[in-house]
Amino acid sequence: MDRIRMGVVGCGAIAQIQHLPHLSELRDRYELVGLCDVSRKLVDFMGDLYQVPHRVTDYRELLALDLDTVLLCFADPKTEVAIAALQAGMHVFIEKPMCISVQEADRIIGAAEASDKKLMVGYMKQHDPGYQYAQSEVAKIPDIRLIQVNHLHPNNNLHLKEFTLYHFDDIPQEAIEHSKALRAAAVLDAIGEVPEEVQRIFFTLTGSMIHDISVLRGMFGTPARVVSMDQWREGKSVTMVLAYEGDKRCVATWTDLPELWDFRETLEVFGGSQRVSIRFPTGFARNEPSPVTIQGMDGSKPWTKEVIVNNQNSFKLELIHFHDCIINGKTPLTDGYAARQDHALCRDIIQTYMQANE
Repeated sequence: MDRIRMGVVGCGAIAQIQHLPHLSELRDRYELVGLCDVSRKLVDFMGDLYQVPHRVTDYRELLALDLDTVLLCFADPKTEVAIAALQAGMHVFIEKPMCISVQEADRIIGAAEASDKKLMVGYMKQHDPGYQYAQSEVAKIPDIRLIQVNHLHPNNNLHLKEFTLYHFDDIPQEAIEHSKALRAAAVLDAIGEVPEEVQRIFFTLTGSMIHDISVLRGMFGTPARVVSMDQWREGKSVTMVLAYEGDKRCVATWTDLPELWDFRETLEVFGGSQRVSIRFPTGFARNEPSPVTIQGMDGSKPWTKEVIVNNQNSFKLELIHFHDCIINGKTPLTDGYAARQDHALCRDIIQTYMQANE
């Protein structure tokens, strides 16, 4: 099997829990050539752990290596590095979100088109076998009436403490300030000057709820319009109503429950005679399934079927898919064009809220 020479930028939690272990397991597909992180101690530690020959703290040094592709999984925004990698002739895998603003999305997509390289966004839930099974069952519902998303989000540290994570205190202050400046500029481009609580809503949409926006798009396409959006508890809880073609409505809620360990993210689809629901595990989980429940009627008799498709890790499956796209020329399931639609929707949700509260 053709091996792809990969470099990874960012050695934090998601790299340590998901990407680096899976790249190691997929050694028949990937050769991990280089690691980059602004923490010299961390990149050297992870390089020793995974026996990676090249360890750098400047992404430009990584892009100077003989690489086929890079995986970007550091703090947002990742736009600067993504464009530089594409311009250097490398395929790019960006851990979600792709960016912060639609303007950034356009620049990244433009660089990908100019380079003719693959651009994939790490929406692992669309690669989840449970989600794909639920998607096929939803397609059988002739009269979808209601879609519900409930995302109950605990403090990430409640789940992170289950893992041995490595971090050091040697991140240069200038790197921190540079990241802050890029982030502030991207947010300003995306939604303009807004109150702090609105920024908090936007970060929830683009950071955590972007997964829900992605899986909704995968099943139903882009909403026809944003009907309404509301927030409470200073932006720590949000609810929106989205209208889809065919007179379908989705009610999507995200709320912060910091002291409750039980992470719960569900997508439920209701028709007149059939219902399909799926529950996703936290993104830090390894090999936990996404159970699907289907309900219907057999004449006058109700029935319920619960299905667990398998325990394949969706992070690993998306890396397998990315390899297939590069080697066989396939279009990524979660490409930059689709991600741009998601970021445009995040912007539209904020605009709907602002207009309602003028």
